[in-house]
Amino acid sequence: MSTCPDHLPSTPDGRYFVHGGRLWRCTNPDLAAGDKDRLVKELMSARRAVGQAKRSADEDAERAARARVHEAKVALGERGPTWWDGPDHNRKKPENTPYADWWAALDDDARRAGQ
Repeated sequence: MSTCPDHLPSTPDGRYFVHGGRLWRCTNPDLAAGDKDRLVKELMSARRAVGQAKRSADEDAERAARARVHEAKVALGERGPTWWDGPDHNRKKPENTPYADWWAALDDDARRAGQ
């Protein structure tokens, strides 16, 4: 099962997907399903809390909510130490990474989806 969004191009090794023309780390595929579900729920709750804090202009609540988002993303493997051995190319343009040939070989529709 892929841990990357289905509607966006994903690297052949399953480490990244492309969105906005940049590589973004996929969720760690070694997480137990229950753990992943719990962490995704926490991430969504924290993101809602960020929005609520912004709407109420509560800077302290926004800072706390953003910290929760970060903690959930680290636990999911999307930030922090990589869940594989090797360098991290997160947030880089695929054409400037070892994935350049893969990116260039995608059809126009797939590349457009990642833009």
